[in-house]
Amino acid sequence: MTLQTLYTIIAGPLAVLAITGFVLGCVYRIVMAVRQTASDRMVIEYFHPRYALRSILRWLTPYSTVNMRRHPIMTLVTFVFHLGMVVMPFFIFAHMLMVYEAFGLSWPTLPDVFVEWMSWAVLLALVFFLGRRLILPEVRYLTTLSDYLILLLIALPFFTGIWAYKGWWAAEWVTLLHMLSGEILLLAIPFTRLGHMVLFFMTRGYMGSEFGGIRHARDW
Repeated sequence: MTLQTLYTIIAGPLAVLAITGFVLGCVYRIVMAVRQTASDRMVIEYFHPRYALRSILRWLTPYSTVNMRRHPIMTLVTFVFHLGMVVMPFFIFAHMLMVYEAFGLSWPTLPDVFVEWMSWAVLLALVFFLGRRLILPEVRYLTTLSDYLILLLIALPFFTGIWAYKGWWAAEWVTLLHMLSGEILLLAIPFTRLGHMVLFFMTRGYMGSEFGGIRHARDW
């Protein structure tokens, strides 16, 4: 099988499969969460828009909670990691170009140098998270094999992306590996622990409502 044939498969049907699976998986997770919430009377009674919005905004702002300030390095690494993993991929020129060629849509992108440094930052953050799982007893106790596999799953598209951008050895093949690993990651998001990003606003809204309206804890 030639490089061009593999590219056609990965950029074509496999990309459609990954995007479709991601969208349907997210819809499934949201629908199930809504159904579960609707069946729990206490969740509905506790929900309060003001406390929910306050909690969401607070948890999207670095160092805004006591716990964040108590763990400044963890907070910094976590925010950099999430910006690099969730936000940055939408503003990479090569990603935008693929969308433009498929649908004719375009938008401003980040400089390549900034994307490279952010990708290195994400990889360093993953090393940090791996170290916590290996070293800290309270974290290691809760860690399973799937947690290590998720770290590897996230690392692959970023590492291969840097490799392809730098044009290192066999960059054309590594580019295919980058695309394939990115599609696997996208497909895995709604079906693994990474799914917390799909339900963040719902879970944070509920937690903020309960802790703000019932327990009167401002930090949540």
